[in-house]
Amino acid sequence: MISKEQFDKEIQLIIANALREDVGDGDHSSLACIPAEATGAAKLLVKDKGIIAGVEFAKEVFRAVDPDLHIKELIGDGEPVKYGDVVFYVEGRSQSILKAERLVLNAMQRMSAVATKTRKYVNILQGTDTKVLDTRKTTPGIRALEKWAVKIGGGENHRFALYDMIMLKDNHIDFAGGITRAIEKTRNYLEEHQKHLKIIVEARDLEEVKEIIRSEGVYRVLLDNFSYEDTRAAVALIGGKCQTESSGGINENTLKKYAECGVDYISSGALTHSVHNLDLSLKAI
Repeated sequence: MISKEQFDKEIQLIIANALREDVGDGDHSSLACIPAEATGAAKLLVKDKGIIAGVEFAKEVFRAVDPDLHIKELIGDGEPVKYGDVVFYVEGRSQSILKAERLVLNAMQRMSAVATKTRKYVNILQGTDTKVLDTRKTTPGIRALEKWAVKIGGGENHRFALYDMIMLKDNHIDFAGGITRAIEKTRNYLEEHQKHLKIIVEARDLEEVKEIIRSEGVYRVLLDNFSYEDTRAAVALIGGKCQTESSGGINENTLKKYAECGVDYISSGALTHSVHNLDLSLKAI
């Protein structure tokens, strides 16, 4: 996984690029009618129900726009919210509040949606030892925010990107000439380049599971689109030699059934690609 330093850098890049995109050479609506010295305050108002996420990110945005803005937090990341709740107040230069408004709202609405769905999945898995993982099926440019939101919702992050973990999926295996060859080539590559990356290998059936576990150095077996029966059989075959992960169209109705098969993890792209933004607004007071 990426380091905290790398993650923080990603967050700052997101803020810089989003402000470049939204502000350009100036917020001319505010510049035209609000004096530079004018001050004011606004509140982050909840108009929905769910798990709030992005409060700490909002603080970073306000800090980047104007270090003199003051935020009074009432509800923190990961806490449940309902219609009418106020998450925080922000005070300072009116122009600065308006400049940051849309980025804060866009990010928090999206992050809260991801955190809300993740929390729902985590709650479904209560009573099992299985943990829910996100995927790389994220919105281009804001992956760090969506993965942050998964953590806020109680889930765990899979690899952040292509560079921090090896995942040998069906196409890698087919292009490499088979599972064993793909694993061997990968281990040789890591040794040659002195990289210490964990290796996950996808299995499409029980015969592939058997082949994977004959190789050394596999960190996790990904059981892709397995039935419940085959998932239980695969977990028994693997027998603790490495971690297990189920994936492939798993939803709220099937999530716990797969967990009860004994897998360590269930990964779901739906946590980030199939959510509806939480309704939030920033209102002047």
